[in-house]
Parts: sequence; structure tokens; C-alpha cells
Amino acid sequence: MTSAGSSSATANLLHWKLTCDANDVGWLCFDRQDAGANTLSVDAMTEFHTVLVELASRSLSGLVIFSGKTSGFIAGADIKEFPGLNSEERAFALTSQGQMVFARLEQLPYPSVAVLNGFALGGGLELALACSYRIAIAGSEPVFGLPEVLLGVHPGFGGTVRLPSLIGVRKAMDLMLTGRSVRPAEALSSGLVDALVTDGDWRGAAARQISLRPTRRPLPLLDRLLALGPVRPMLARNLRQKASAKARPEHYPAPGAIIDLWEEYGAAPSPASYEAEARSFGRLVMTSASRNLVRVFFLQERLKKLGTGKTGITRVHVVGAGVMGGDIAAWCALRGLEVTLEDRELTFIEPALARARKLFTRKLKKPEAIDAAVARLQPDPAGTGVAAADLVIEAVFEDLAVKTEVYKRLERTLRPGVVLATNTSSIALEQLSGCLQEPGRLIGLHFFNPVAQLPLVEVIAASTSSPEALAAGTGFARQIGKLPVPCRSHPGFLVNRILAPYMGEAMDMIREGVPLAEIDQAATEFGMPMGPVELADSVGLDVAAHVARILAPTVGRSPAPELEELVKRGNLGLKTGSGFYTYRDRKPVRPDLEWGSATPAVQDRLVYSLLNEAAACLHEGLVADADLVDAGVIFGTGFAPFRGGPLHYAREIGIDRVEARLQELAEQLGPRFRPSPGWALLRN
Repeated sequence: MTSAGSSSATANLLHWKLTCDANDVGWLCFDRQDAGANTLSVDAMTEFHTVLVELASRSLSGLVIFSGKTSGFIAGADIKEFPGLNSEERAFALTSQGQMVFARLEQLPYPSVAVLNGFALGGGLELALACSYRIAIAGSEPVFGLPEVLLGVHPGFGGTVRLPSLIGVRKAMDLMLTGRSVRPAEALSSGLVDALVTDGDWRGAAARQISLRPTRRPLPLLDRLLALGPVRPMLARNLRQKASAKARPEHYPAPGAIIDLWEEYGAAPSPASYEAEARSFGRLVMTSASRNLVRVFFLQERLKKLGTGKTGITRVHVVGAGVMGGDIAAWCALRGLEVTLEDRELTFIEPALARARKLFTRKLKKPEAIDAAVARLQPDPAGTGVAAADLVIEAVFEDLAVKTEVYKRLERTLRPGVVLATNTSSIALEQLSGCLQEPGRLIGLHFFNPVAQLPLVEVIAASTSSPEALAAGTGFARQIGKLPVPCRSHPGFLVNRILAPYMGEAMDMIREGVPLAEIDQAATEFGMPMGPVELADSVGLDVAAHVARILAPTVGRSPAPELEELVKRGNLGLKTGSGFYTYRDRKPVRPDLEWGSATPAVQDRLVYSLLNEAAACLHEGLVADADLVDAGVIFGTGFAPFRGGPLHYAREIGIDRVEARLQELAEQLGPRFRPSPGWALLRN
């Protein structure tokens, strides 16, 4: 392979390197300087434009674009530059420039091939879409997608136009409206990529693609019919209905904007369609929803960086095969660890194993991968796995006496220094560690239900926990793909502590006669994934009542009599088919209320109780700062991501306004709404 020449305008670029071979094929490597992954920053795009200007004047047989990073092709635009898009016009201008760069790539007088190793996401996939062909290195398990909707925007470099044109509106909308990614087989079958190749053959495969120049397969007839002008409005209505059922347009405007663009312009590329995409992107990126979703992205990145060291943990023993313990064990096995699961008898473990197989089947798909995961999860009623375990997780019933008895037994077999982690949701760790000969080994690893869906793990530090044990726990959370939030030991820790007044206020309103559906409607209209009444039913009313009893001294509320009565009758919520609601096909039976019908006073009582407790947790130092409070509540409860977290939301609407409303509620309803001293910390 020969250099492009030192006199070339491309000779001194930082991020791109162009070479040509004896067959006049250009090989363009993107290797962003001082970065672990390729992203399309402004300077990288400027250099790419410089390369393309030169390439347009060259007589080549073809161009191959590939990544110099083993981590993947291109992760997308540089999200760190999003805050700099401080006006619609600036966002429109930069997006239009990006479209112009990709148009230059698309208009080269010879074919181009993008070689996708690993991920190609967002702007990275849009670059690949502007190429003539795309080949994927199958062995790298690549994922491809346009996840911009998760940041409150949509593709801006031509993706909303090129993707439906390439794979049809049905598959394109599925990817863009959900933000989901696809793996090689699906990408090939849909036409997103033209070939799957092995790592050792990608250069030859790219050269063959250029020499053969195969024609693109036509879209299915149905997609061609759906793209016709008279038909598009009908499909658009259907798409809007489905999208709004998952994400209300009042909260998340990006899905509707994607549908609007397609309804107006279809899949036929035109200057008008590209301009409309850029203008729509400019509007969306300035919305509070997008700004806050970008904030949530950075909160997530912060948590990911908390546990980056090697843990040495390969074998995990879990004590307690109930819903939480069984699902924690299954998740660990799914993530490649050897797991033993203990309970009193095999009959108590078998339901957890059945749930685990369903999880493996859903996540892994391939029979050999499913079987391997099943083999990694072993029932262990005798507890023989304790001696070999690198980590033991206790997930037995929330009872101090029961847990301490388990710890005494475990420590007789545990190797010195092996971490013992409790999944307690409400008991202070200092109450638990006193029975141990080596109290420094005890930490909290508090998972959230459902384990496979909620990414948060609170890593709880007792005053007795050793730094080494805490570091191991934080690293373990990242090892299994979870987001760790370091938290001080305290009844309820962070998330349950903040939820307790919110749930308690819902119980108070039930006692006052406010209809259940109205309470939940107020919460979901604010943006919560479900209302507090349905949430109580979902976690189990027995669990909710038990936690409420433990937290009563901290939050100043006793468990609601209505809750205790349902538990006495055995109506425990979703798991028994009846709780506050009756359930049919795992859905609550309740009246459908019109959107926008929520009573402001009901919503304020729920939301302001949660905000006030979040400020109290900050004041008491349960976590290091306000951002960690927000991260814990977002990733542990699903708190309205488009609002950026409870304390961030309070800042957005104004601390003075929040305190004034809390004072009004305190005068109306009692001292539980008295503003927390923590609000003073948020004025700085």
C-alpha cells in the first residue's frame, strides 16, 4: 500500500489517514487522536471534508473507509459538543454542514465501502449510509443503530432520508423511533449491510465489493407502496399512535418529528428533505427534553467511570432464591460469571432457574449461548459454593435476625477478604456487620426490581466497610453491566428513602378518597413510568409494607392501614393478581382517563414530597453531590428522564418557587412538607 503523498492536503491531518494501493483503491482510516473511540467532532468532520475535496479530484477505482480503533467504527457525533449548540440557527448550520460533507461522500465518482468493525451508531451509521456499500466484520459482534431519539433528537446528517430509502419505512421507523440497535444477521437480512466478512478477510472483501459493484436490492413492494404520497398519512397516523403509547409527545417530541419528516417527504432524497431534517434537528436540540436527556447521558457516563478496575471476581454465590436473589443470580450468569444459588430446599430454587432460562432465551437467542448460561447457574441448597466464591450476595428476607444468622454461618466458610454483600433495601449495614469477625468485608449491593431492566446498583458503605471491599463492589457492578452509585449506609439508602414520602403521600390520598387511577394519572402525566399505586402493586404490597415499617422513623410516616389490610388478606398486588388494583393479563383494571386530566394539587403532593426528600438526602450527605442524587433516582426508579432528575428539575423551575409551594403544602397538609434545609445547598 502506498502513501497518498506528502504534498497532499491530507498529509498532516490528525484524525484521518489516506493511502492508495496498486489497484488505485483509496484506503481511508479514521483514528481520532487522543480518544478511545471514534466520534464525529467538529474538527474530525472538518478534516473529513478536506479529505473528500481531494478525493473528488482523484481517479480512483474506489474508496474504503475503515476504523483505526479496535473498539468499533464510529460511535456517532461527539455529544460533548451538544451544549455548544446554543441556538436553533447554529444547530441548523452545523447540521447542514455535516449533511454537505456526507453528500460529498455520496457523490464521489467511484464506489465507496464502509467497513464496520464493532459499533456504527448515530452519525457513524449515517456516514456508512452515505457510502455505496457497507460490510460488517461478523466476528466482532457489531451493533448498528440510530439512537439519537434517546437524546431527544433524530438523525441530522441525512439518516432520516437515507435509511428509509435503503431498508424501507417499516424497518427504518422501528430503528429510529426506538433507538434500538441491530446485530449482523438482522442488518444483513434488512439490507442495512451488504455482506458479513471475517476479521481476516475484510480488506479482500472490500476490494471485491468495489470491483464487482453489485446492484442494490430493491425495496419490498409493500414499502414502495407505503412510501406513496396518498398512503403516507395513513401509516403516519398509525406510527404516531404506537409511538405516543410508549413516549408521550408532550414529553418526548423527537419521535413525532421523525414521523412528520417522513410523512411530508417520504423516502425520496431531495434538497428539501435534507433541509427539513436539519431544521427539525435544530429545533429539537434546543428543547428542554433534549437538554435533559443529554444530561442523563453524561450522568450515566459518570457512573460508568466509577468502577473501572479489575475485580478478579469469577464465582458468585447468592443466598436467597426469591425474586430478587434469583434474578440477581440469573443476571450474573448472563454476564458470564459462574453462579451458585442457595435456598433452604431445591423446590425454592427451581422457580428462579425457570425465570433465568426465560431471561437467557430472551437476551441470548442462540441455543448454544443459552445452554452455556444455564450451565453457569447452579442450584446449591447445601451452600457448598460459598467456599469457592469470590463474592457472596445475601438476598434473604428483610429481617435483621434472619440476616445476622445467615452471616454467622457464611463467615465460617468464607475465605478471608472475600466480600459479603447484602441486597437489603432498608436495614442500616452497621446493624448487620456487628455479628461478623471481619466486619470490613460487609458492603451493600442494592439492586432494583426488575433486575434485568433497572440498571442501578447502590453500593452501600457502612462505617465499618473497608475501602477494598467497596472498590470490589463498585467494580463488580460495572463488571455485570450495572451503574453503581456510592451511598452512605442509612435506612432506605438513597432511592427507597426518596420514594418513601412519594409513596406515602399516595397512600394518604387513597385514605382521603382520591380515586386510584387519578393518583397514578397525576404521576404519569408528570413523566413517571408508572404511578405510585401501580408501583406498590408491582413491587409487592408485602414488600412495600415491610419497607414502610422500617423507614417509618426516618420519614415520619407509619404504613398506611389500607396497605396493611390488603397484606393481611393476601392481596399482595401483581404477583397475586389483586392488590390495590385487580390485574388481568398482568395489566391493572382501571378506567382510562383522558390525557391532561390530572389534578394539579394531586400531582404537586406527589412530586413535591419526592423533591423535598431528595433535597433532604443531599443535606444529610447520603451521596456526594446533587448529580448523584439525580442519577440514583433516574436509574433506580425511571424518574422522568426528560426532566433531568428531581434536583435538576427543581433548579429549572426555581428553588424559590419550590420552597414557596412546599410551604403552602405544609400550611395545608402538615409539617411533612416543610422545606428541607437541603434547598440552601442548591442555591450555590
